[in-house]
Amino acid sequence: MEVAVIKTGGKQYVVSKGDTISIEKLPGEVKKGDSVIFDKVLLVDNGSDTTIGAPLIEGAQVTGTITLVGRAKKVEVVKYKPKSRYFKRNGHRQPLVKVTIDRIS
Repeated sequence: MEVAVIKTGGKQYVVSKGDTISIEKLPGEVKKGDSVIFDKVLLVDNGSDTTIGAPLIEGAQVTGTITLVGRAKKVEVVKYKPKSRYFKRNGHRQPLVKVTIDRIS
């Protein structure tokens, strides 16, 4: 089983073929069915040998297909101060992109 560590959107993800990952940000306009190439690969392990980048592996790529473009669940932000009648409630939905990993090379 081949495993890779990729970096995108300021976060690192451990992925293998067939995995579905949720990413907060992707640069540019994306839509369902698009192909995405992650070229910031930090580690590749194919079962017999492991390649570790310093900090990135030259020429390594992880390819995926976008399966969902939407927004995540609502996160509520509540500010409250007792005895002063101060209460504020806000909601926020972060952009969300789900990607299915097709190939690690």
